[in-house]
Amino acid sequence: MVNENHNVIASHPEPVEGWQSNLKCTITLRQAQCDNENLKMKIYLTFTIILSLIFISCSEEKKPINLSIAKEEVKEYYESGKFDEELNIVITDAKKQFSKIEFKVNSVVIFDVDETALDNYGLAEQMGFGYVYELNKKWNADLKAPAILPVKELYDFLLSKGSKIIFLTGRNLPEYDATYQNLKNAGYAVFDTLITQIGDEKKMKARKFKSSKRVWLTRQGYEIVGTVGDQWTDLEGEFHGIQVKIPNYLYLIED
Repeated sequence: MVNENHNVIASHPEPVEGWQSNLKCTITLRQAQCDNENLKMKIYLTFTIILSLIFISCSEEKKPINLSIAKEEVKEYYESGKFDEELNIVITDAKKQFSKIEFKVNSVVIFDVDETALDNYGLAEQMGFGYVYELNKKWNADLKAPAILPVKELYDFLLSKGSKIIFLTGRNLPEYDATYQNLKNAGYAVFDTLITQIGDEKKMKARKFKSSKRVWLTRQGYEIVGTVGDQWTDLEGEFHGIQVKIPNYLYLIED
């Protein structure tokens, strides 16, 4: 018989042993998951910012330097002595390299003419550091170009070592006599020959023209041990030997 005064108490399960530990593990796991999500978000944001900066940088159009400023910078470089300092380093290094060469009776070094053997800076000033055909031709005809002295020193050094010298220029045949005499007047008294462009060679690119002439000279029996020029088109191609690149900030011939 049930005691009506008996209070029925709802039963509760006994606490599971170690529940505190499980709770701690659950909290720790959730924290780790949150930390991982935060790290991913930070990496994503950082990557997004970097991409945005790259996009902005690439989308900004690079603007050229003002032409007047560029001309003044070139003029200052030449007239301050900085150009001469750079050139002297080139010539000193060239002498060291040629000192290691055993010159033979057929050994030759090929020199370019303009801005290599002869200095046309005065003409560049007259033309406003641009190009005026009439002024250029008159300058050449009047034999006004002096020697570039450090290059002249290299020329003298090579002669003393027993090297032959050949001048190879992109000037045309009608300017042969004026160029020949200008070289003589500037002190380049000894050389085997002067080669200019003839006929359809005027249509050839500078690199191809000069390379083809070196091939021809090699077939004539010369051993080309070096080339000296202010443009890479003077130096590249077949049979160039030691390449001596003279600095030139007045103009560029790319092909």
